[in-house]
Amino acid sequence: MNTNYYLIDYFHESPSIIQVAWSISGVFFIILTPLILYLKFLRGHLRKKERVTAEFENDYESSLIKYLYSGNDEEEISAEQKVIINQLKECIPDPFRRKILIAVLLKLKNEVSGEIAESIQKLYFHTGLVNFALSRLKHKKWYVIAKGIRELKQFHVKEAHDEVIVHINHHRKEVRKEMQLYMVNLFYFEGLDFLDILETQLSEWDQIQLLEVLQRMENQNISNIKSWLNSDNDSVIIFALKLAKIYNQFEAKDELIILLYHINKKIRLEAIHVLSYLNALEAKEILKNNIEERSPEEQIAFFKMMEDLYEQTDESFVVKYIHHEIFEIKVSTLKILKVLNRERFNLIKFESSEPKFLRIVNFIENN
Repeated sequence: MNTNYYLIDYFHESPSIIQVAWSISGVFFIILTPLILYLKFLRGHLRKKERVTAEFENDYESSLIKYLYSGNDEEEISAEQKVIINQLKECIPDPFRRKILIAVLLKLKNEVSGEIAESIQKLYFHTGLVNFALSRLKHKKWYVIAKGIRELKQFHVKEAHDEVIVHINHHRKEVRKEMQLYMVNLFYFEGLDFLDILETQLSEWDQIQLLEVLQRMENQNISNIKSWLNSDNDSVIIFALKLAKIYNQFEAKDELIILLYHINKKIRLEAIHVLSYLNALEAKEILKNNIEERSPEEQIAFFKMMEDLYEQTDESFVVKYIHHEIFEIKVSTLKILKVLNRERFNLIKFESSEPKFLRIVNFIENN
């Protein structure tokens, strides 16, 4: 007791700054003590969860391996496999155990192929796991819907097509992305039919992901892209333009030419690039007639097109632009003239006295 009185007296007799320091220390002690105890409890809980997870994983892996090697040619599902299915069904209602089982199934599915992979997919149906994924599609929370679609994609559940596609214009881009990847991974080019009813924007990253999936596919029978080139959704048109270039869709030439008059400058510009890649001479003639009315970016793209599609009859047209104020146009026209009429190219060189222009001419002449 005397010690306590001594400490109290010491505190009251101390300078104000010492009292404040002790008060702050006391507050921190009161706050930190329960936090330290909570962290200790949390660490113990996580370690226990890791041990339990590892035990369940080992049990499920053993059951799955036993299931895969218990089949026979006489029955679709052997008696021993039915026992394993029933055992797994008992644990599925528990969300924690269900999550572990799905993870084990996916891990094994990604490591095998052929008949074994098909057996794992059948097990996913027989255990009723597919029903839990389908129920997620009707959930109010967007991230639950996205997880459900992703799981159906991972297990190649094509039967969920109608339930998945209703989320095509979902207000969350994450859900739309999962829906798009589901369609393309499972149905290849036919899965791109969702573009016909897509109202939201297809982001650049979405387009990259879809193209990456498509280019991995062995089935390269591309759908007819003409309707997408006529879409009211500008992002769908831009994606269709990429498809036209990658898969050499020359049969869509007429639709591509119409896009040269589109209200969106980005679409007009991309159309020029694609038509140039497809060597569409008709597009070159159309652009020649109204090039002055187009934006500088379109003019540059057109003359880059001319570098690959020039004809002898283009000489007089090209000469008119060799002194153009845009550097890229000046370079392109001089390159073309050098090939079409070397004498005239040399004559222009001798007639000019402008240093900058002569440097460009000399560079082109030597390259």
